[in-house]
Amino acid sequence: MDTDPNSSVLVTGGRGFIGRAVVKLLRREGYRVVSLDTSAPHSVRDDRESVHEVVCDISDAEELRRMFDAESIGGIIHLAAILPTMAQREPLRATRVNVTGSVNLLDMALRFGVRRFVFGSSLSVYGTCAADQVVSESDRAAPEDIYGAAKVYVEQLGQACRARHGVEFVSLRIGRVVGSGSGSTTSAWRSQIFELLGSSQAVQIAVPYVGSERLLLVHVEDVARMMVTLLQTLRPGHAIYNAPCEAMVVADLKREVEALNRNINVTLGEAFAVGNPRLLESERFRQEFGFEVTPIAARLRSAASLCSS
Repeated sequence: MDTDPNSSVLVTGGRGFIGRAVVKLLRREGYRVVSLDTSAPHSVRDDRESVHEVVCDISDAEELRRMFDAESIGGIIHLAAILPTMAQREPLRATRVNVTGSVNLLDMALRFGVRRFVFGSSLSVYGTCAADQVVSESDRAAPEDIYGAAKVYVEQLGQACRARHGVEFVSLRIGRVVGSGSGSTTSAWRSQIFELLGSSQAVQIAVPYVGSERLLLVHVEDVARMMVTLLQTLRPGHAIYNAPCEAMVVADLKREVEALNRNINVTLGEAFAVGNPRLLESERFRQEFGFEVTPIAARLRSAASLCSS
């Protein structure tokens, strides 16, 4: 990315689950950050000198242009999106944000000479796959909803801009993200398995999947490390990477969590994973960047240890 010391990294969706982790890591790495979202932060940051909070709707091209006029942006990490459940409920709004907003952002990157554009994509681009199918970047995209379809479109557009205009577009296809602080109402278990580890009273965590199902899980801090790695690398070898994830059996996840706190009861449902693969090939990212994720079990044990200290 641009090494101009006066430039900033723009993080769209900067107040979202992954966005907050990315902003935190960028600050630790010494970057100046512009954190963009559609709502103002709930409180004033103590780190406001290195993080500029901006309220902006990326689907509004003129509003976005004014932001780029006011800021010196050296690189972009694009995470802003309407997520799958809400996208199904509000498909037109989701298209305005996930497609039009991304088009606007790429347009601004070209206009203002931003070289590196890191896109937060999703493993949902592959659609539902057979239980034994190991999916790699060479497998054909077959999304089953407008969320996944939007990700595929932006990847195609980004690669076209990379080929024709030289913008360094690179996409990371991310699995199911877990960790404290997601604030999700539709998949609350992804955070609860960490947040409730210190509970001194009986609590229940509902995971909707059958015990034999496999889920591709990745911790939010590992996702942040991957995004920043793609921002920092001198010359990415590819335009698309699968994010290294752990294929975890749901019954094993239940045992891990319950073993760490006897007050927790993890109940399982009858659902099967749809819209995403179950097994993943991510050697492209691992080998090119020497990257390894921390196992989910180790993340859980670490979180439990912090709760008891």
